[in-house]
Amino acid sequence: MARKPSRDVEKGYTRAQFVAKLRRFADSVEQGEAFVIQIAGERIHVPARAVFNIEHERGSDGEEIEFQMKWKSES
Repeated sequence: MARKPSRDVEKGYTRAQFVAKLRRFADSVEQGEAFVIQIAGERIHVPARAVFNIEHERGSDGEEIEFQMKWKSES
């Protein structure tokens, strides 16, 4: 399988879109299932084995909270 290129994107969503994505994600996590999400035109498959964390950053120009899912790519 060809390795995908590195990517670091940030995509804005309306409140309703964000809530819908979070709700689908929460349902998948609660049921122990994989999750599929499209971000900036690319479909991302988050496996059920993903690890979850919440990150908080504070700097001189503001604050940020990130809900993160991490997993190792399968070769």
